[in-house]
Amino acid sequence: MIDQQCEGINQRIEQWALFHFAQEDQFKRLKMASVNNPALFYQYGEQQFFNKALAFRYKAMIAGSLIPYTKMVESAENNTQISREVKPLLNLLLNGGYILYTRHGESTVGEDQANIDFQNCSTQRNLSGNGKRQAVSYGEILRSLYIPVNFPVLASPFCRARETAELAFGEENVQVDPFWGEIYKLSGHLNEREQERILKALQSALEIIPPLGTNKVIIAHSFPKAFGLNQIPDMGTVVVKPLGDGKGYEVVALITLTELSDLLK
Repeated sequence: MIDQQCEGINQRIEQWALFHFAQEDQFKRLKMASVNNPALFYQYGEQQFFNKALAFRYKAMIAGSLIPYTKMVESAENNTQISREVKPLLNLLLNGGYILYTRHGESTVGEDQANIDFQNCSTQRNLSGNGKRQAVSYGEILRSLYIPVNFPVLASPFCRARETAELAFGEENVQVDPFWGEIYKLSGHLNEREQERILKALQSALEIIPPLGTNKVIIAHSFPKAFGLNQIPDMGTVVVKPLGDGKGYEVVALITLTELSDLLK
């Protein structure tokens, strides 16, 4: 029964792959015919890339390098393989359009001093050995799942956040954004006006829609309970759906690193 269901799923996915390969070829021809119109050339180029990426993802799914479909069906019947809440998220993330706000890895080495110097990691709490392994694993999981990431990845200037991002995605693909270090301040003793300033800036940042077919990754800090995106475990990810400038955002889910890695089984 499971084998028959898997065969039917794979046939449908093969059809989707062929469809997107055909679309990719069509947009490629349209792009080349629009070399004298930069706006159209860019627009068709984006569509070509988007369809090509989708086609290869579907082919990877059939090959078993994305989601093992036998396990997906077993999960539906036995509810033991993959979290019901996390599994549907993968399809959303494959299409892009989300922000993955991720807390840095476990950091139990050292402590945050009163006068933190972002250029001097000895003045801060830093990643433990386990935290470094978590960071490497996070990047490997996203790549293995073919989740499209828009570079550069943004990171808080704290050493533990920057190192997490660099271990996961490579130093050349990381950009330090001082604002994300501000999130750390929310756990301190701020006056109401300063809290409001940071949360308002957070709102604006999480409303920005990533480029077509990609997701934006931000590596930063947890929030105090009932503030911002709420408390986040080490290397946990809050999936955010930005709705556009001035339109707000939706929190879709909180995924632990373990739940994310379970999608590879």
